[in-house]
Amino acid sequence: MILSVENGCFAYKNSKDKLLLENINFSVEPGDFVAILGPNGAGKTTLLRCIMGFLKWKSGKSTLDGVDIRSISHKKLWKDIAYVPQAKTTVAAYTVEEMVLLGRSSHFGMLSMPKEKDLEIVNRVMEEMNLTRFAKKKCSQISGGELQMVLIARALVSEPKILILDEPESNLDFKNQLLILDTMTKLSNQGISCIFNTHYPTHALQRANKAFLLSKSGKYLFGETREVITEENIEKAFGVKAVIGEIETPSNILKDVIPLEITNTSDLDALLDKSELSDERKVAVVSIIAEDSSISDKINKLIGQNKKYIIGRMGMPYEEKGISIINVTLDAPEHAIQSLVTQLGHLSGVSVKAIYSQVDFKEKKGCEKVE
Repeated sequence: MILSVENGCFAYKNSKDKLLLENINFSVEPGDFVAILGPNGAGKTTLLRCIMGFLKWKSGKSTLDGVDIRSISHKKLWKDIAYVPQAKTTVAAYTVEEMVLLGRSSHFGMLSMPKEKDLEIVNRVMEEMNLTRFAKKKCSQISGGELQMVLIARALVSEPKILILDEPESNLDFKNQLLILDTMTKLSNQGISCIFNTHYPTHALQRANKAFLLSKSGKYLFGETREVITEENIEKAFGVKAVIGEIETPSNILKDVIPLEITNTSDLDALLDKSELSDERKVAVVSIIAEDSSISDKINKLIGQNKKYIIGRMGMPYEEKGISIINVTLDAPEHAIQSLVTQLGHLSGVSVKAIYSQVDFKEKKGCEKVE
């Protein structure tokens, strides 16, 4: 199922027709993990509400597989899409278990009794989200962070094709932030589209394959995360000078964003441009260890997209440990190599690193043979 926005424009009634969102165009395909970033007041939550039809576009539309969502029945729409708002208020009368069970209502109806399958799904998701220990507590008796987890569980039990979350990591400690990010990664690997607003560029770089960066001027960028979230674009959108570094772990190389200082905010209204990508080619070996053979099709698909750069490939199963080992040698622009590594790194159970040749091929190409 493909969710698209076509020429979306929006303005609040008291804004004197000044557009908050202007000519928004993007599509989210099955399995896409999309992060929406931008400074406070840029319109991130408004964008989500317009996408889902809670707010009406001034012009343009949101579509599911090409069908305007305004023409889709409420029941069908919310069977395919699940939304997790920020945990601010809730109905105090519901217990945690009852609140999560509400997420199944599109499957059995508000006036019908849940079936055994519905209860099994609720129990499984609550167990995965560590909610069973306070299942009988009123939602008014738990913390804001715990309530956030409850609302996410309520969305997951509906088994949506598209999951939309508004700042899901807010009010959560490190452990629960990781739990939410791992859950979204798992879902995207299963072909479910995940879209989330976030204040953490690092989370976007480490998890999302696509990013939507919005500035207060209404300008935006949408595309591959590593091309959208750059040091230059962070400074233009947030007015903060930052560096993007790398942290090497035993299994992967992770991106990290470190803010350094506040800069001149006059750049906030500047048009966000993608960084110039060098076409200078490098030779690299991308080494992959996959813990689950069921994900091999996804690995092969990503490698196949870089077929024109591949100069060698070798793979073998290590049956004793139940893993697959793949080495792919490429002669390609560095951005293409890094893109492949990043996309592979988003797959669950995949460890991946790239090793570059130290030879300066550009310099060697210009050398003449001396007799």
